[in-house]
Amino acid sequence: MRQNVKRRARNQKIRSRARTSVKRAREAVSSGTGAEQAVRQAVSELDRAASRGIIHKKNAARRKSRLVKRLRSQPKAAG
Repeated sequence: MRQNVKRRARNQKIRSRARTSVKRAREAVSSGTGAEQAVRQAVSELDRAASRGIIHKKNAARRKSRLVKRLRSQPKAAG
């Protein structure tokens, strides 16, 4: 039971970090500032969560695909 408590806390932390990074990436894509860097960070966090078994690998792949698709659909900023 003690192990479960520790693991649950760790899993929640990693899952939360992944969700937050995805949220920040979505906001960055919609505003257009630092979008590519934010998406890269989100992809990294999703990969980390998937590799540790906290989210399913296909769930991570789907989220990454949607993020990149959203990023690519935005018009490029001039400059």
